[in-house]
Amino acid sequence: MGKTHLIQAIGNEISKKSLKKKIKYLPSEKFTSEVVNSIKNKNIEKLKENYRSFDVLIIDDILFIAGKEKTQEEFFNTFNALHERNKQVILSSDRPPNAISALEERLRSRFEGGMITDISLPDVETRIAILKTKLQEKQVDISLKIIEYIASNIKRNIRELEGALNQIIVYQKVNNCIVDENEVKTLLKNITCLLY
Repeated sequence: MGKTHLIQAIGNEISKKSLKKKIKYLPSEKFTSEVVNSIKNKNIEKLKENYRSFDVLIIDDILFIAGKEKTQEEFFNTFNALHERNKQVILSSDRPPNAISALEERLRSRFEGGMITDISLPDVETRIAILKTKLQEKQVDISLKIIEYIASNIKRNIRELEGALNQIIVYQKVNNCIVDENEVKTLLKNITCLLY
């Protein structure tokens, strides 16, 4: 349910529907690293050729290129080359383009010209569904009351939600017991205190 999962799912769906499309997914840190290495090794043309050959380029956490002049320049040129050929560029960020400081204005303008989707925090019903799915995957039983408690108190982040569930699962396995609501409150006290 996080942005990384969603953009990877988009890539997987495109791949399923069109086996001929050349798709590339990577975090922006890896893109930055490849730009730096290609400059250092004097093979920037090979990098350009590679990235401009994709039908779909998916970059996760694009905000991390902000402030990196050469990376921004190369991404701008790659973006334009793909856009001119009607290829698809999918980006993720935890903030909108106008809130990314140190991002070049020309990139900000390109990003704002695309479709921007705000992915809000999942509601309590979605968090409950996520927890139930995780329990099914792990083949573990926890009462609905405890699932609801976790989902009601951990709201910000799916990883924290999973972490809380894992804490309870491990506690049950180590102690060979089924936790009750008071034990869950104690186990998750540090997590839920941070979230209020």
